[in-house]
Amino acid sequence: MEANTFTGATLDRAGEHRADENWVAERAADPAARAVIAGDRGVLVRDGRLARVPLAETDGADLLLGIDGQGPVFAADPRDGEQLMGLREAAAALPQADGGLAAYAAAMLGWHRRHRFCANCGHATEVREAGHLRVCPRCGAEHHPRTDPVVIMLVTDGDRLMLGRQASWPSGRFSALAGFVEPGESLEEAVAREVREESGVVVGRPRYVASQPWPFPASLMLGFSAPYASGEAAVRDDELQDVRWFERAEIEEAARAEDNDDWGTPGDPGGPLRLPPSLAIARRLIDGWLTD
Repeated sequence: MEANTFTGATLDRAGEHRADENWVAERAADPAARAVIAGDRGVLVRDGRLARVPLAETDGADLLLGIDGQGPVFAADPRDGEQLMGLREAAAALPQADGGLAAYAAAMLGWHRRHRFCANCGHATEVREAGHLRVCPRCGAEHHPRTDPVVIMLVTDGDRLMLGRQASWPSGRFSALAGFVEPGESLEEAVAREVREESGVVVGRPRYVASQPWPFPASLMLGFSAPYASGEAAVRDDELQDVRWFERAEIEEAARAEDNDDWGTPGDPGGPLRLPPSLAIARRLIDGWLTD
């Protein structure tokens, strides 16, 4: 299976040096230091590549992403008026390594924007370890960047797949079922629970396939294949608008259709089957099933 979108960043994350404030300060003072610009609206792209702006031209140097072949790479918020490209749009157009770096920067900066105050006592937190830690000066609590695990699974039964759709998706689009892993639950248990809760179907032992960072805002998609065991497919909660089985021929025809990676506008569940964009792990799981 080829590398998934939002993976492939090639820089050294320099985790062993983050706690050394002098070392980090030296990296920030390096004339070769650059920054990736990422905000809520997307990332800065220039000439078809993820922009690396000289660090001196940005408003901060708190978040060190790592070191690449040219020097230190930081992440910084956009300045007023900077034209950003949406992260999904950028990932579809950028080289693999740039897409991975964009996801890394966007996820880290997004975490800082949402976690400026201590979840324990409410006091403002301070940045430590080159932006990979926030510490509360009042109660001493340490807060690390969070990643929320999400299982996403293809339910298979011979030459057919069970797929679902949300009402907010474009007309005809169906995808793999997915859901957040809950506390005290293994990934395999989460797969079985989510499928049962959303469709009423019981699955056998899931098989792990691949994973994908999903910085919207901070998830890790964990892809599985799960064999059908029993039950009739039907919508069981308000997360889905429809759930149904598709034969291999239907999936193959939809896969051959032009894919412009457009996330589209909400539409009806009817119409020809439309698969997820190629940048989504759901599509990679479907394509892998077709060629298996």
